[in-house]
Amino acid sequence: MMVYRVLTGVNDAAFCHRVTEALSLGWSLHGAPSLAYDSTRRAVICGQAIVKQVEGGRYDPALDLSRQ
Repeated sequence: MMVYRVLTGVNDAAFCHRVTEALSLGWSLHGAPSLAYDSTRRAVICGQAIVKQVEGGRYDPALDLSRQ
C-alpha cells in the first residue's frame, strides 16, 4: 500500500532535517516543494509531499503515518 504525508514548516535547517530523516526512513519526495510567505511570522513556509510503499494492503484511518 502506498502511504502519503505532507511535511510543512518554516523553511529552515530543522525543516530540511525533517525531510532528510523521512528520506532516510524510506519515504520518497512526491512532486515539487511549495513555498509561501507568512507575513505574520515573517518567514517562508515550505511544504513537501512524501510517499512510501508499506507492507499491508488495507487502508485504516487509524494508521499513524508519522510512524511508517
